Amino acid sequence: MGFFSIFSKEKKEELNKGLEKSKESFFAKLAKTVMGKSKVDDEVLDHLEEVLVTSDVGVETTLKIIERIENRVSRDKYLGTGQLNAILREEISGLLMENNREELSDFEIPKLGRPYVMMVVGVNGAGKTTTIGKLAYQFKKKGYSVMLGAADTFRAAAVDQLEVWAQRADVPIVVQNMGADPAAVAYDTVKSAIAKNCDIVIIDTAGRLHNKANLMRELTKIKNVTSKLLPDTPDEVLLVLDGSTGQNAIEQARQFTAATEVNALAITKLDGTAKGGVVIGISDQFQIPVKYIGVGEKIDQLQVFDRREFVDSFFPEEEN
Repeated sequence: MGFFSIFSKEKKEELNKGLEKSKESFFAKLAKTVMGKSKVDDEVLDHLEEVLVTSDVGVETTLKIIERIENRVSRDKYLGTGQLNAILREEISGLLMENNREELSDFEIPKLGRPYVMMVVGVNGAGKTTTIGKLAYQFKKKGYSVMLGAADTFRAAAVDQLEVWAQRADVPIVVQNMGADPAAVAYDTVKSAIAKNCDIVIIDTAGRLHNKANLMRELTKIKNVTSKLLPDTPDEVLLVLDGSTGQNAIEQARQFTAATEVNALAITKLDGTAKGGVVIGISDQFQIPVKYIGVGEKIDQLQVFDRREFVDSFFPEEEN
């Protein structure tokens, strides 16, 4: 599926609206940086560094961007401040390109001849259960058969919430009693999905970080039981991060990537924050593709992440 088929006009407008607060905050700071300046010099770069860090791009990624711009200043000798937006756009787009090399088609999965198994991880409150519900809705809309597994058995609210989302998306769900072994729930979910010839299995997991050793053991057990039924699964370990928490989301990513083999990211709640720059930092620092972004509360307001559309929406129209 091609690039233009993914983004309808409505989706583009939704993304623009979702990034509006981040964009306004970033460019208000940037305008102050270049005020009264005609060329990009050391002072402008120092202020730009501060703008990027305070926009939650992260220190490591900020230094990388600044270094790239310094190289361009050195090479081109003179860069006017009027060119700064275009340069930033190119360098940020380049970073996202490096870390999201594969274009993802619109909510599509590989044809495997068996259920595609997704294990979803993330702290409580990050939007993990909501993201699972939205994914189930989008996949079903694409014609896939989906089954959910409520393996966060430590919180009754998590199971109840997932059941509500299963009803909204009109997909089956496997639920056990409170306190049941999460790995047993995962096992029953995958077994049921195989029996019913489902296309996709999405397993919710407990969102606890206070004891990383226990978390690691629990996630490892879930992975082990799915692989007993279907070798080399889960196919995807999706980490859900709350974009509105800024640098805290980066810390969560650090802890979860240490606890399990995360291979995809979903960043939620971008519509309610001015911290959209965190998408750039997380993508760069962890070298894990950002696969989905949440830009609203409605069931259909989860988008496949496309770096070019993200950059286009983040930068002013006149720079297009």
